[in-house]
Amino acid sequence: MNGRSLALSIVERLSAGGHAAYFAGGCVRDMLLGREPQDYDVVTDARPSRVQELFPDAIAVGAQFGVMLVRREDVQVEIATFRSDHAYVDGRRPSGVTFTASAEQDVQRRDFTINGLLLNPVTEEVLDFVGGRRDLDAGVIRAIGDPAERFAEDHLRLLRAVRFAARLTFQIESATLAAITAQSAAITRVAVERVRDEIVRILTEGGARRGFELLDSTGLLLHILPEIAAMKGVAQPPQFHPEGDVWIHTLLMLEMLRQPSATLAMGVLLHDVGKPPTFRIAERIRFDGHVEVGARMAEGICGRLRFSRRETERIVALVENHLRFKDVPRMKESTLKRFLRLDGFEEHLELHRLDCLSSHRNLENYELVHRAWSTLPMEAIRPAPLLTGHDLLDAGYTPGPLFRQILQAVEEAQLENRIKTRPEALELVRCLFPVPGSGVLPGSSEDHPQ
Repeated sequence: MNGRSLALSIVERLSAGGHAAYFAGGCVRDMLLGREPQDYDVVTDARPSRVQELFPDAIAVGAQFGVMLVRREDVQVEIATFRSDHAYVDGRRPSGVTFTASAEQDVQRRDFTINGLLLNPVTEEVLDFVGGRRDLDAGVIRAIGDPAERFAEDHLRLLRAVRFAARLTFQIESATLAAITAQSAAITRVAVERVRDEIVRILTEGGARRGFELLDSTGLLLHILPEIAAMKGVAQPPQFHPEGDVWIHTLLMLEMLRQPSATLAMGVLLHDVGKPPTFRIAERIRFDGHVEVGARMAEGICGRLRFSRRETERIVALVENHLRFKDVPRMKESTLKRFLRLDGFEEHLELHRLDCLSSHRNLENYELVHRAWSTLPMEAIRPAPLLTGHDLLDAGYTPGPLFRQILQAVEEAQLENRIKTRPEALELVRCLFPVPGSGVLPGSSEDHPQ
């Protein structure tokens, strides 16, 4: 069962029970635009208790707001009772609701006209009380009613307006845009997790460049990511970056993102975040230490936005390693293989490709690494160890910090294809790290594998 079939079955059961029921919100918008909805919501005049009668396994996820959840296998649909909202006191949710039998009254509480459409999936009749179809046809994001009131009710709508405009390539209506700009500072009062999720959606749902241009022009960017706003006007060496400053360079990379993961998108956004604080002019424009500074800043930003530890580590690694590609032609084989072992290396590779295409457009190093990445088998990149600590103990070595040094030397020789077997590894160790009292001088063995 998919989301649409579950939602349709819910509408049919509610209708059979004597209730009005419709698809609502984003799923109707997307269906009218010819897009596949990501999820489905149903609205009805049935009260939560009645919904529970008709769907005994429904879960009350927001009963005080009239929201029930019906789940079948891995598909779920929310059922919301028609309502009007009481005053909003925290910039997020109403202090209470009044259930109503009026679909039109229910729509008035929603955010944007394009999200205020209802659809009867049985008759395919669209109910439009707010001019949503007109705005869909015109490509306009318009708040329902007074924009200032809508954004004061839920400050996250400030970011949602930007996300919809970017994803759908719509324009934000002038009064709605003015209200966003006027209330932009209110976004700092929204829970950081909610802000983070909207940032990620702007980056990954399509139109990331336009999304960030809108964040900038409305003043939102300065409040949620001042480190990115600081990129504007920071010049770069024209011989390497003919495209312009750090901001333009980053926007060009965002423009080329195609359904990226959240970590890749954040890595792209933050890869040069260390440039503004390290900018200086000596014999030319320089950003000495910007990678190290940027990695620390990226870690701080991810912590502030409460990304998971794993996501933070991946994003920081993307920032930390993005300049290593320039050293690839001079890398030893063992160094290159260790580079290819980075967690999620395909994201490092894609970030580098976008970095090149948005600047000097030289893809030689990318192609070199991509060839190695796509042709080297995993056993060559991460071979099974030839020796372990137990082998060193058996060979007469005393446990300690030297063990790590010995095992690293063995792995390097293995990655360089200088040794292939355990006996060769032991011979290498005896030569480079003789057991005290053995009488063997380092490097003296004629049998040292070459």
